[in-house]
Amino acid sequence: MATSSGPVGRRAERQRPPGPIRFRSSLRNTILEVLVSRKDWLETENESEWDFFWADKGWIHHELDKLHLADWQRINHFPNHYELTRKDLLIKNLKRAKRQLEREDRSAEAAQYNFFPQTFVVPSEYRMFVEEFKLSGGTWIMKPIGQAQGRGIFLFNKLSQISDWRSKNPGGASRTPADDEEAPETYLAQRYVDNPYLVGGKKFDLRIYALVLSYSPLRVYLYRSGFARFTNTRYSSKKEDISNAYMHLTNVAIQKHAPGFDKSIGMKWSIHSLRKYLMARHGADATNELFHGIQSLIIRCLLAVQPAMINDKHAFELYGYDVLIDKDLKPWVIEVNSSPSLSASDKSDWALKTAMLQDMLDIVDMEGRRDPGKVELKVGGFDLIWDGGPSLRFDRPTSLPTMLGAYNERDKNQLRIYKESGPPGGEPPKQRALVKKPKEDTDVDKDRDKV
Repeated sequence: MATSSGPVGRRAERQRPPGPIRFRSSLRNTILEVLVSRKDWLETENESEWDFFWADKGWIHHELDKLHLADWQRINHFPNHYELTRKDLLIKNLKRAKRQLEREDRSAEAAQYNFFPQTFVVPSEYRMFVEEFKLSGGTWIMKPIGQAQGRGIFLFNKLSQISDWRSKNPGGASRTPADDEEAPETYLAQRYVDNPYLVGGKKFDLRIYALVLSYSPLRVYLYRSGFARFTNTRYSSKKEDISNAYMHLTNVAIQKHAPGFDKSIGMKWSIHSLRKYLMARHGADATNELFHGIQSLIIRCLLAVQPAMINDKHAFELYGYDVLIDKDLKPWVIEVNSSPSLSASDKSDWALKTAMLQDMLDIVDMEGRRDPGKVELKVGGFDLIWDGGPSLRFDRPTSLPTMLGAYNERDKNQLRIYKESGPPGGEPPKQRALVKKPKEDTDVDKDRDKV
């Protein structure tokens, strides 16, 4: 297996007691299936004596600081992951990174931070937003920062169309709520990307997975596979269609209520298939430039939040990036999810997620199989893209600037395993696991707003 030099790993620190690797999981979906299937891994309900914990974000926010973790214990979130995964903080960090580059006279790099739409946080920046709206007009989208599954999102092209929001906050930023009055909910007012790339007349966005092992130094793996999620309704930019969520929002929580929605048909397409489609229509050079731009966008988001991140040595994180492509083949970041849904909707979804999670656990390496000081360039479907700097090598010669959307042999292999594992959503294997009452998939971004 190909490797590159890197800092000394954690293996020397590990003093894990002999015996099975004890794990906990807050979720009862594919992550539990994968954990149970690992050789010499054993589920435990002990709240502190565990080696690996796939925790929900609530536990991280409220319980992590109460524990003193041993060197070998690992958790799946960085303490302040929200610097990247909360909509308003991501925009704040991206704007700050761009300003810092401009102050350092690195104008060429600063200009590369052009992959997020013009955005204002309201009510705090309401007056600035109104000034920009009156100056340039156009279509905008309002997103509550604390909601999921498309709730509270709406498009508008007139200030009068946000009257409901304004009625809760008259006076915009100048108004201070009374002591006994609840503060207005924070929203993003964001310029709408109204020229999306369409396939079959329908809008889509991409779900892409990135694994961060450390923020200091920054070490990032990118998963080759992912998928495009389509709307059920053909896209229209006509003013009279501005309120039709079925053509503007791609999240399943919205689309499953669309007229004519057929769950059996499916609304996903693999990124590998999309890449081949784009190459056939636009050629290899344009397609490679697009996918390299997506990879660069992912890295720049992480670099932007790196100064603010607490680099807990016990933490790693699997992020779900949501990316939109416009008709000019320009990628835009929509949001980053710290708990991308791991529930499987069909056999292809199950194959992708279970293979990805197995590969992720191989990289985290609780078993200590990896030699100290070695950083592997490729593990399963993951490719190293940043290790204190750009990783310019792959495990084999290639002319591709990124392996995102490239062939991933793990997909085919995992589909073969699917035939032996039964349908997704079935009860996970019970071997080496404690049988517990199933917990719903509570990852808050399961069907986040997709624009």
